[in-house]
Amino acid sequence: MLRRTFLPATLAGMAYAQEKPKRVGLIGCGWYGKADLLRLIQVSPVEVTSLCDVDTKMLAGAADIVAERQLSKKKPATFSDYRKMLAAGNLDLVLIGTPDHWHALPMIEACKAGLDIYVQKPIGVDVVEGEAMLAAARKYQRVVQVGTQRRSTPHLIEARDRIVREGKLGKVGVVEIYCYYHMRAKANPPDSAPPANLDYEFWTGPAPMRPYNSLVHPRSWRAFMEYGNGIVGDMCVHMLDMTRWMLDLGWPKSVSSTGGILVDKASKANITDTQTATFDYGDLKVIWQHRSYGSPADPNYPWGATFYGDKATLKASVMGYDYLPLDKGTPPVHKDVTYELDQYPEDRTEKDLERHVAPAIRGHMRDLLNNIATRGRPVADIEQGHISTTSCILANISQQLNGRTLVWDPASQQIAGDPAANRLLRRPYRAPWVHPDPKKV
Repeated sequence: MLRRTFLPATLAGMAYAQEKPKRVGLIGCGWYGKADLLRLIQVSPVEVTSLCDVDTKMLAGAADIVAERQLSKKKPATFSDYRKMLAAGNLDLVLIGTPDHWHALPMIEACKAGLDIYVQKPIGVDVVEGEAMLAAARKYQRVVQVGTQRRSTPHLIEARDRIVREGKLGKVGVVEIYCYYHMRAKANPPDSAPPANLDYEFWTGPAPMRPYNSLVHPRSWRAFMEYGNGIVGDMCVHMLDMTRWMLDLGWPKSVSSTGGILVDKASKANITDTQTATFDYGDLKVIWQHRSYGSPADPNYPWGATFYGDKATLKASVMGYDYLPLDKGTPPVHKDVTYELDQYPEDRTEKDLERHVAPAIRGHMRDLLNNIATRGRPVADIEQGHISTTSCILANISQQLNGRTLVWDPASQQIAGDPAANRLLRRPYRAPWVHPDPKKV
């Protein structure tokens, strides 16, 4: 082909590729799965072709909402088994919004199917899962964004760029991260038969089989360590990841943690109600605390991070930030969260949506789509998700081992000189599910 005809044809092909909507599927159609998918629909003319969930009621409801909200008004195909959904093809991008114990296996299969991926945080329930997920993403050259969307929160990007990176804090020696929400399940309902709309066997999957309890589904499954990593895995992972992003931190040198169920001993929940963890970065310490009772240290910051520098303090949360300089001649700065309700009126009425988080999810989705186009690494690339998730899991392992300090070796992905702790890096899987092997993905 002559160059003068080749170039226009090539450009036309590129334009078509850019205009062709991404075909999207969602695995896990509960609260946050829908929130993520509907934000993606807001920022790109995607075509949602497939939905998957083991709860038929939840699945049907999600299909109705998607048909109402997407441009084509088509109702997506529905599946109860993610393997059948992936085998059916007709996908470019898959979102994974399942409970934590169901992140690793679908994500790795989606990599093998040649799809790009948005996977919710924490990326897995054990360290080896995360290692295998990272290995799969790299082996199959997939673009993977993790749902640690603080990295795409407008006011936090401003705080990082205009305060932290400009050196206005001075030398930061300690960052306190914390959550004082009363979010731990307090009820103790009796076990019962699962509802007819839920395939509880499949829902449990590789996790240990517990008797069904109404706390488990929907949304309260985080009450049990069998399916996640407690409040540390749910809330600390966000603030630790935000801190690492703001300060350009990688792996901690060591992790230690203490805590337990110190107050609420009546609930069926088996996650800690009190826990403190130290992520040691040498001359910088990042210290986590959660309590699911009592009052927050600062009522304006019940969940957030406080950066202490020798020039100023920065308080940061999902709701805003405060820059508090020590120099009395320098004015403090307060910034509230950015809402986008006029641009996206659906946010006003969407059931259960965290409206203050919606702009961050949209930014996260735009970043993902941009990197799919360039085959680059998104802001919350799977490797960053692995570091933040593993650090939080190490905190729970330390707490389980009565608070002993765990020295982490990133090269070997092992805890130095601690065989007993290393045995806890990989949870046993319930048959017939097989735990992923990082060397065999």
